Amino acid sequence: MLTRNARYFYFFITPWLIGALVFMLYPIVSSLYFSFTEYDIIHTPKWIGLQNYTKMFHDELFWRGVKATLIFTVFSVPLQLVLSLLFAVLVNQKVPFRRLFRTALYFPSMISGVALSLLWLWVFNSQTGMMNYMLGLFGIQGPSWLENEHWALAAMVIMTMWGAGAGMIIFLAALQGVPTYLYEAAKLEGASRWQTLRNITLPAISPVILFQLIMGINDSFQVFTQAFVMTKGGPHYATQFYVYYLWQNGFKFFKMGYASALAWVLLILVMIMTYLVMKISKRYVHYEGGDGA
Repeated sequence: MLTRNARYFYFFITPWLIGALVFMLYPIVSSLYFSFTEYDIIHTPKWIGLQNYTKMFHDELFWRGVKATLIFTVFSVPLQLVLSLLFAVLVNQKVPFRRLFRTALYFPSMISGVALSLLWLWVFNSQTGMMNYMLGLFGIQGPSWLENEHWALAAMVIMTMWGAGAGMIIFLAALQGVPTYLYEAAKLEGASRWQTLRNITLPAISPVILFQLIMGINDSFQVFTQAFVMTKGGPHYATQFYVYYLWQNGFKFFKMGYASALAWVLLILVMIMTYLVMKISKRYVHYEGGDGA
């Protein structure tokens, strides 16, 4: 016989469980099944085994998507990490109006991806954009950012600076958790600011750096909105990211089976990247009271 508290527990948790089954578990299981089928949404799925997966090895656009996503990840994630940490260190100082600076730096990260992409469309406009105008002040003729296959991906990487404010907040919380006596001891020893940052601050917040790195990699592998709004994957597939190609197959060409296979391969790629980062991080990440997991 269930107690009164147990009945209340099941009563309140049941809607969440139903929602999780309908909107999470069912789509996951369905996509796994569809990945082994030829399915165009309209007709009944036809079982084809591993053909969707083997097809990827001979799909040039698949490899273009992997390449574009990897290049974007390699450059955008470190850039955003460094900027987020730099902003956090700056606004952690006792300077006038630091609350205003924190708000100003964080606010841009609250803008939706579509609105942000539309804004950067203007920034990167080769004729009237702010980027080329600023370069022109220094006598530099700016390129056609989004029309040139050699610059389009670079423009996408530059865009990631806009979201550094979100990472700044996380780093700021970590910096404020570093014991002050460590800084006092370093000051007594005559350590410079760079030595303090390298030997005290960075080791102390290394778990947070690892967290930000993993989240950044996960987000960069799922980049989609910028390519969808700004370039449609062009020019010449320069910004055809993995998820954009996945979306094209699923909702433009209605190859839902192939799109599902792409989604599962993406999951495997992200898991491999996360595992490698976690493995390497054991040498560099320091946990308070132990060596970490």
